[in-house]
Amino acid sequence: MTKFSWRKAALAAAVVPMLALSACSSTGGKPADTGNAAGGGQVASTPRIKIALITHAPAGDTFWDTVRKGAEEAAAKDNVELLYTGDPEAGRQAQLIQQAIDQKVDGIAVTLATPDALKDSLKKATDAGIPIVSLNAGEDVSAQLGAFTHFGSNEKIAGEAVGTRLAAENFKHPVCVIQAQGHVGLEARCAGVKAKVPGTEILYVNGADMTSVESTATAKLQASKDADVIIGLGAPITLTLLKSVATAGSSAKVASFDLNKELAQKIVDGSVLFTVDQQPWLQGYGAVDALWQNKRGGFKIGGGQPVLTGPAIVDKSNAADVLKFAEQGIR
Repeated sequence: MTKFSWRKAALAAAVVPMLALSACSSTGGKPADTGNAAGGGQVASTPRIKIALITHAPAGDTFWDTVRKGAEEAAAKDNVELLYTGDPEAGRQAQLIQQAIDQKVDGIAVTLATPDALKDSLKKATDAGIPIVSLNAGEDVSAQLGAFTHFGSNEKIAGEAVGTRLAAENFKHPVCVIQAQGHVGLEARCAGVKAKVPGTEILYVNGADMTSVESTATAKLQASKDADVIIGLGAPITLTLLKSVATAGSSAKVASFDLNKELAQKIVDGSVLFTVDQQPWLQGYGAVDALWQNKRGGFKIGGGQPVLTGPAIVDKSNAADVLKFAEQGIR
């Protein structure tokens, strides 16, 4: 896999092996797996604890299936009862945090896509003595909101990686498609692209309605004949943008963030240039395992710093290898 030499990557490299050795909506994505998600091995002998994983997952986004799969595997290994809930609406996500507090959970793992809406609920959690880790979104505000570490990709760095790659390939007029306006991570991605390719335009779409995404992107490509690449910020969005390019008769290429097996296949086929994978399985696994380790010995992974799970470039050179793992639901 192509690697980038960011300074903080060393922390991720040190922590992820240790994690291995220590072994969007509640209606969104696939149902929880039954049985032992760890696929064998010995379950921890520590007392059973209860951890809540609360995300901003929209219905049907396969990205969150991968996060959840990692969390379930860690929970099975660590003798954890995992309570997975989520909602893309910030107010309802805050209510889910309060619900977890009322259930007297032993830890909360939470995404911080809309941190201002969650700060009061998270303050109640810390006041109740419940340890918190964040994942996926909100790295910059994670510590301020009481989390002892964060698992995810630095989205500005990820965006700059995409921008650097596009600039090297002489793209001048990207269209960066944001499916949830105000989401701090998505905004940071497009800002990172624009920092490297100043001609980047932002296009906002309604990510909850793929028909609307397709029609909005098609209209943009028809109106912007100089658009030479369009960037999706999630695999389902990117797969829809491929339809928009075809319908618009556009010559624009397609690039992406995030991954699922369908997108990996499109990279293998050459329909998509590349994607930047933040490795969501690691985010779910690391968040749950870090809370168990905190309960087990007061350990705080990360030393007060975020644990980076990306960015990792997947392109034609390595997509076939990654596809094997994507078909297992872990990439």
